Amino acid sequence: MRTLLITGAGGSGRTTVAAATALAAARSGIRTLVLSADRTDSLGSVLGVATGSVPVEVREGLTAWRPDAAAGFRDDLAGFQERAANVLDLLGASRLDAEEVTPLPGAEELTLLRALRDAVLAERHDLLVVDLPPAPQALALLALPEELRRYLRRLLPPERQAARALRPVLGRLAGIPMPSEWLYETAARWDMELGAVEAVLADRNTVVRLVAEPGPAGADAVRSAGLGLALRGLRPDVLVASRVLPEEAGDGWLAGVAAQQRKAVEEWQESYDVRVVRHLGHDPRGTDDLVTLDVPGAERTTSVVEWPVEDRLGADGVLVWHIPLPGAIRDELDLIRRGDELVVSTGQFRRIVSLPSALRRCTVAGAALRDGELCVRFAPDPDLWPETR
Repeated sequence: MRTLLITGAGGSGRTTVAAATALAAARSGIRTLVLSADRTDSLGSVLGVATGSVPVEVREGLTAWRPDAAAGFRDDLAGFQERAANVLDLLGASRLDAEEVTPLPGAEELTLLRALRDAVLAERHDLLVVDLPPAPQALALLALPEELRRYLRRLLPPERQAARALRPVLGRLAGIPMPSEWLYETAARWDMELGAVEAVLADRNTVVRLVAEPGPAGADAVRSAGLGLALRGLRPDVLVASRVLPEEAGDGWLAGVAAQQRKAVEEWQESYDVRVVRHLGHDPRGTDDLVTLDVPGAERTTSVVEWPVEDRLGADGVLVWHIPLPGAIRDELDLIRRGDELVVSTGQFRRIVSLPSALRRCTVAGAALRDGELCVRFAPDPDLWPETR
């Protein structure tokens, strides 16, 4: 199963592009599911069919699904209260009724991740098209599984479970209840679920696609989104320039807008595979409008970008870790080595990555940003590096 993640600036037409892409795939005989977590049914408005918590068939080969974040949040909370009953009773806490629960911020994103995982595991379709939130929220969403797994492992390391037999004794000695079995079981289950989502995002069959309306604001959004994706080890397979005015826009103010759009598209073409989707003169509504949009097909290469380690021990006595960061600015770049991890910050984005095994036995010897690529030099640590004969 292939997964196509589509995002872009708010109001750029990403939902329209997602719906048109899914429809085009279905018309070519590919069993397609288009997924969205938008609270408002913008996907249904574009498709001309109301979508909701139950998958609906738009036409033969095309299914649309907008999972219910409120219902999922209520179910998760009810399960948590049931498993934590002893602790809640000890604290004298009163339980929440399902009727008074409303989703907290971020519930839509978690619901979308879970739906994405379930859709992939179900294997009922050949293609999954995901209408992600606007780029800033989408980038946070893509980072969420990795970051949550890291937090879980720091707070509840798996090795602590080896001491489960001692917890009752320690609890009596300390005079306070120790973490019960359900806590570790819940952490292990969350780690497994997050790992499944992380595997989908890192799969070479997963493709990320950007949508932007050409212009100054669109250019800023593309630069920011491209940098954020690069820090996740991803690169858009296609940049869709949406709502592009026709060449014959006229001599009035529309001509100035059209010229501005052409300039932006030309600049994007220097760095991306750009596909232009023309403005219809109205907001697309229904499948008849969607089929007229010349959206790129779903048969594209992977978005996963390798971060190779170059062996220059013989020539310079170092290993070099190459991290592509197109659009990064030197003054906004920061690196911190923390044990076996490297903290990379660029602009508003930050990621903590585990060092490859060979680099863990090295010390950082310097770094440089050249032509959109961060090159970090590592020198072998004599105390850790194996001796050569």
